[in-house]
Amino acid sequence: MPKKSPADQPAAAFQFTQSRFQDLVAETLQQAKALGAGDAVAEVSEAYGLSVSVRNRELENVERNRDKSLGVTVYLGNHRGHASTSDFSSNAIADTVRAAYDIARFTAEDPLAGLPDAQDVVTEIKDLDLFHPWTIDAGEAAQVALSCEAAALKTSRQITNSEGASVSAQHAHFYAGHMREGLTGQPGIFQGGYASTRHSMGVSVIAGKGDAMQRDAWYTSMRDATELASASAIGRYAAQRTLARVGARKIKTTQCPVLFEAPLASGLLGSFVHAISGGALYRKTTFLLDSLGQSVFPKHVDIFEDPFIPKGKGSSPFDDEGVAVRARHVVKGGVVEGYFLGSYSARKLGMRTTGHAGGSHNLIMRSRRTQPSDNLDAMLKKLGRGLFVTDLMGDGVNGVTGDYSRGASGFWVENGEIQFPVQEITIAGNLRDMFKGIQAIGADAYNQGAKTVGSVLINRMKIAGA
Repeated sequence: MPKKSPADQPAAAFQFTQSRFQDLVAETLQQAKALGAGDAVAEVSEAYGLSVSVRNRELENVERNRDKSLGVTVYLGNHRGHASTSDFSSNAIADTVRAAYDIARFTAEDPLAGLPDAQDVVTEIKDLDLFHPWTIDAGEAAQVALSCEAAALKTSRQITNSEGASVSAQHAHFYAGHMREGLTGQPGIFQGGYASTRHSMGVSVIAGKGDAMQRDAWYTSMRDATELASASAIGRYAAQRTLARVGARKIKTTQCPVLFEAPLASGLLGSFVHAISGGALYRKTTFLLDSLGQSVFPKHVDIFEDPFIPKGKGSSPFDDEGVAVRARHVVKGGVVEGYFLGSYSARKLGMRTTGHAGGSHNLIMRSRRTQPSDNLDAMLKKLGRGLFVTDLMGDGVNGVTGDYSRGASGFWVENGEIQFPVQEITIAGNLRDMFKGIQAIGADAYNQGAKTVGSVLINRMKIAGA
């Protein structure tokens, strides 16, 4: 017997099965064909979930979400039209296809618009184990959140208040299909979909009172709820982070090495991804224009991308266009080996899609110098004297020039040892110099969404303080 989709399993509380989605996609494409469309794309999706929050030992909010959508994109030559609906009835589908068709008739011609090239369409859809339903109900979720908050509150009498704890269980599935020149089921025609889950838990607490108040938080997020960190561990760690900030003060304006805590270092990686992504490249709004084959990082830095990690938060068997994805080096020995391109941006650049319509997949940033013993303590020793940053504020990153300026807090370090917490400062530099100035990457790797990187030590940045 053929293997059932996870969306067809009894544990999934979806209203529609993948087989029903296939029928809806086929019906939508048939409607587009009947109107005279040459190419078309149809996608059907459904999601449901539960989110529960508590605050100061009391239930604060319970939210249930259930959404569904059918979208269709119609191409009339190089004219494109898109429309969507949440009504899956035949009449609604017909009206939606007609709306997309009419939009295409009157939009400006774009010679680069269209389906991905046939040779780029995925031919094998891998099962990446992305669907793990969590059958938790509102009462159970509230108890988990309450125990997480309780663990934080009882860590110390210095924890004076709570900004709340939350638990979320989210489930989704979709199916998409292409019609190319009026044909379906032919080579180069995409048909496929899958189900996925994302579950999380977190808490934020406050220490001290008045002007001396400090706050911090921690959370855990996984595809599989059984792999979430325990509620007590999350609560205690959030409290410990908050307590460590008590007594924070400013420092004098200076220049010094800066160590970014691992969860923040993923933001540096995110800035790099944006800078070498299609939209920024073809619009020429990036400081890393024409960086392919160029040295952007030191020779000891590599960035690897793997879309096929089982249960990975950035895993996918294909991109948002149905294009095949692949494992690859994005940066090797400090040199940029590949961009992040969808079909449209690739055509604008005279290149070929890299399978990144919808964004990057699982990125892993490493240093060839990193040793297994390079934990956070070891990274502080490498820092020596400087700033250890644990929190960033604001969005002071200019993607065109690379200029970087963010409010920050963290700890001042002398002789590799934390001396005191620091707040109300600004760190500044230029991303081009910051990337080149990476001296070390820790073995304390942390996964933030689709990015994994350890703490990152940068040789020098400007610190604006008192």
